[in-house]
Amino acid sequence: MQQRLRLQIKRRAALVLAAVLLLLASANAVVLAQNMGAAPQVNVAVQGQTGAQPEGAFLNLVNWIGNVIAPVGAGLARAAGLVAYMSGRGAMRYVMAALGCLAVSGITRLLEFWIQQGGGGVS
Repeated sequence: MQQRLRLQIKRRAALVLAAVLLLLASANAVVLAQNMGAAPQVNVAVQGQTGAQPEGAFLNLVNWIGNVIAPVGAGLARAAGLVAYMSGRGAMRYVMAALGCLAVSGITRLLEFWIQQGGGGVS
């Protein structure tokens, strides 16, 4: 009984430590994400374009999905997998979800690169 109680305490301590580390990492990511360089960009969708242009609006959507939504989803899936693993349940579905989110992020980053390369028009 004593051994089981110690194991539960160790698991809870590891969970609290993981939560604190995740919080610290996410706070650092938010600070980095809000840094737009020397001057803030106002009324500009993409550099050199406006939100009224289709490629500017599409690039903003791709940026949002690839740079914000998918990595946050991957982080949440990783945290859920850690919790599931620590509680003795299967964690492979969370690992696959995190890898899927990172794959979506990579694909949208590729789309962003293609849009930026093709933004000059046909020559």
